[in-house]
Amino acid sequence: MERRTFLFVAGMGVLCTASACTVESSSGGTTDSGLGSKADAALKELQGKVLSKGPNGEAPAHASDVELTDAEIAQVKAKGATAALVMHYAGNDWATAQIAGLKAEFARLGIKVIAVTDANFNPGQQVSNIETVLARRPDIVVSIPTDPVATASAYRKVTASGAKLVFMDNVPKGFKGGVDYESVVSADNFGNGAVSAHLLAKALDGKGDIGVIYHSADFFVTRQRYDGFRQVVEEQYPEMKIVKSQGIAGPDFAGDAQKVADAMISQNPKLAGIWAVWDVPAEGVMAAARSAGRNDLKISTEDLGTNVAIALAQDQLVVGLGAQQPYQQGVTEARIGAGALIGKKAPVYVALNALPVTHDNVLESWKQVYNSEPPADLQKAMKK
Repeated sequence: MERRTFLFVAGMGVLCTASACTVESSSGGTTDSGLGSKADAALKELQGKVLSKGPNGEAPAHASDVELTDAEIAQVKAKGATAALVMHYAGNDWATAQIAGLKAEFARLGIKVIAVTDANFNPGQQVSNIETVLARRPDIVVSIPTDPVATASAYRKVTASGAKLVFMDNVPKGFKGGVDYESVVSADNFGNGAVSAHLLAKALDGKGDIGVIYHSADFFVTRQRYDGFRQVVEEQYPEMKIVKSQGIAGPDFAGDAQKVADAMISQNPKLAGIWAVWDVPAEGVMAAARSAGRNDLKISTEDLGTNVAIALAQDQLVVGLGAQQPYQQGVTEARIGAGALIGKKAPVYVALNALPVTHDNVLESWKQVYNSEPPADLQKAMKK
């Protein structure tokens, strides 16, 4: 992956006295003026930008580039088409939101969703799911591969069937956009990793020992998150030291992360923070911190799941995260599939920018991420 340089603008929100300068942190405390303002400035500079490139180095297109006109929607509706959603995993808020966005947009476009499958991160199960779905002859298949190598031959069957194939986040090995599939729609995962690094740095005043829990599978988007986080820490915050990095493979991501975090905490008494690759592993880190009595541990992650959102609202353990926009990703994927039915070519890589989420904006961020009001438990947890 190419190296990226992050630009910074002047610091903001600084309050100076004769003896020192401080800036308010997202958790109500103060951070060192230089490092705190540096993180704030970096986050401001990243706002609305996409840092990631596609699986084959493609430049990102915007979701607005695949919108359909009224005339195009009428053509799509006239086809009475069907779609199938072949998920890698359906047991988290991200997947639920993707599916909701897909179903809502397909319904608006007159396309019937005839199947939704869950492989539970098992490539063999996903191959079986693809074969079962193809027997129903869908016009569109929207999917995310559990493994880019093990599932490739099954996806070749989708292409051969004539179904329009749209991917979420990841593509099978050897597949070419615009030829073997229509497009891949993703969050800015490199940007999400960068955002979570800056938020953790802000909470730690840019210094201290930290641990990293990454996804050990050959999964393009989770690797991008890890790369984005690590690069920002190493290049921008030299006083933050990654003392331990360890991968987890799942499928019990929370349990695996808890075991890793238990060991990190016990073996590194000065550990100040831990980064987890998405919200479910972060739940395991929270459990480990509570078990060890380390309520002072700072955790950053990606994806605005319910449990990490509640932790943010309570101002406990989780200090910030980079959020995807899964509902809007689903809407975008549905539009690309629908457009393909009438011969409309889409950009081969479409990405939606990362959203920095902290205690201060968690409720508003929920509305943007999920296209719905925050659940009652989250609203009740909000610490004023």
